[in-house]
Amino acid sequence: MGKLQSGWLLRLAAGNAIIPVNTMAKNEYGAESIKTLDPVTHIRMRPGMYVGEPGTGAMYHDCVYILMKEVIDNSVDEFVMGCGKKIDVKVDYITGETSVRDYGRGIPLEKVVDCVSQMNTGGKFDSDNFQFSAGMNGVGTKAVNALSEYFEVRAYRDGEYSEAFFKEGRLVSKKRGKCQSKEPNGTFIRYKPDAKVLKNYKIREEHVLRRMKMYCYVNAGLAINLNGQTICSDRGLADLISDEAQFEKLYAPFHIKTKNLEIIFTHTNRFGEEYHSFVNGQYTTDGGTHLTAFKEALTKALNDFDPKKKFDGDDIRDGLIGAVSLRIMNPVFEGQTKIKFVMNDIRAELVAEMRREIMAALHRSPNEAEKLVAKVEETGKIRSQLNTIKKQARERSQAVSVRVPQLKDCKNHLKLDKIDKKTGKPEGDNTMIFLTEGKSAGGTLGNARDAMNQAVFFLRGKPLNTFGLNKDVLYKNEEFFNLIKTLDIEESLDHLRYSKIIFATDADVDGLHIRMLLATFFMRFYRQLIMDGRVYILETPLFRVRNKKEQYYCFSDEEREKAIEKCGRGCEITRFKGLGELNAKEFKDFIGEDMRLTPVTCADDTDVEKTIKFYMGNNTPERKDYIMDSLVCDSSDF
Repeated sequence: MGKLQSGWLLRLAAGNAIIPVNTMAKNEYGAESIKTLDPVTHIRMRPGMYVGEPGTGAMYHDCVYILMKEVIDNSVDEFVMGCGKKIDVKVDYITGETSVRDYGRGIPLEKVVDCVSQMNTGGKFDSDNFQFSAGMNGVGTKAVNALSEYFEVRAYRDGEYSEAFFKEGRLVSKKRGKCQSKEPNGTFIRYKPDAKVLKNYKIREEHVLRRMKMYCYVNAGLAINLNGQTICSDRGLADLISDEAQFEKLYAPFHIKTKNLEIIFTHTNRFGEEYHSFVNGQYTTDGGTHLTAFKEALTKALNDFDPKKKFDGDDIRDGLIGAVSLRIMNPVFEGQTKIKFVMNDIRAELVAEMRREIMAALHRSPNEAEKLVAKVEETGKIRSQLNTIKKQARERSQAVSVRVPQLKDCKNHLKLDKIDKKTGKPEGDNTMIFLTEGKSAGGTLGNARDAMNQAVFFLRGKPLNTFGLNKDVLYKNEEFFNLIKTLDIEESLDHLRYSKIIFATDADVDGLHIRMLLATFFMRFYRQLIMDGRVYILETPLFRVRNKKEQYYCFSDEEREKAIEKCGRGCEITRFKGLGELNAKEFKDFIGEDMRLTPVTCADDTDVEKTIKFYMGNNTPERKDYIMDSLVCDSSDF
């Protein structure tokens, strides 16, 4: 057949047949291939365009929480316009059914059906009715409706109501009439996410609670009743910083409030920087123009405040915790989920205003400003000392090897600054690195992995407990130095080489201890990686149940019992204690497309420092007493 051009052939795995691609395209692509989808079908087929990644509910920005956000955003917009100070939210964490009742103006009765089902329909195109709205595109509740098994809406206005009921985004019934009893104005929405589209989801109570708290922090005076629990913040962002920093604040926070801008910040002895940013009450977890403007303005303001000294921006921001809230008409966000604010045309104006307000705040509180300057100066001195230690560590590393000896690398790497045109995500977004204990498990992983996108880093037994230690340990400890060198996070997290960092340890006491030590390391020095959803735990099978015809790998006692029922009581049951007990052929199935990962998260734990101190600090007697008091013994053990 002669030489064929690369890419011209398609080899079919099933029959190993070779078919010319050009022939397939010619035969299959015709007028019937062109389709026009109605909005409901399109949303259900491409939910990621409207509400982000479906996910399982494990991550804060998974689809089930975005659906909830889209509904509550409308109620919050009513509060912002001075209509209704309370929102009732009920969430069934088992079924996923959610209801939201606000006490605002209520959807105009004759437009109830259109507002929740007709794309590009809404009341927020008119700036007079919603001056500082988070929702602008007339899409939000339509997407919720289309992605719900059922969706119910009811609006109350001046003793009348209008309601509609939908299934899978299609109108089933509607009704309008007079209220039988006195009902306050407002809107009620009840829906259940459709498991046929959003598969295997589970709503986590802590993520829902945190979302409600964020709404109240940025909207002081708003009360949200979540399943009978009232959430409210009288001081707004001041309460947010107080809750997040707790007793770690080094000085009283600087709090700035203008008509459209609110800023609050302070320092702690933590490493790194932590921010919470909002636009029109929308929690922009990916920051954006307003956050970069704040960082630039803070650096300029502090250098202008003490012109005799020149402070480095990294020194100023290390240990900083702050919040920025902006109110602006017609904001522009990156995507429908609105987690990043992008309006670079107003950045210079924002920087100038923020710098001016921060300067004034520093002069109003000279004692606190002095403490801030002292903190920054101390950070600068520590950085100078660290530079010497870094140089020695690099020289030591280069003398031993030009490569990290514990790393079996992959070909592709994460490039946060380059976007893949096909997926819309950063290049290398499917890359990952497994942190595994010893070469026994690592050898299995190394042979089973996808060498293009999966790397393995071999730990030498149990790593150092870094609780209470300073940054110099990152350079004095060879293993941690090699790890940060492998991840390329020494200078900036923007250089991270892998999209996921995965703890792959044995399912025994030593393996769990190693997980804790690694989690402590990342929480201590690179907390933002955890906050960004980059750190995971690999779940591997605990049991294998098989007979002569079939076999099942089980990840829990419940799965084992179900497998025994299928295989019969005479089946063989194997208990896996370590990763090394699985051969590479078996292991390949557990790190592929169906890989089970549990995210490491601290977003739901505002007292995380206290928690880590208890479990990883120098309080062994206290922990021993806790363990002894908490032991649960089965009488069959005796």
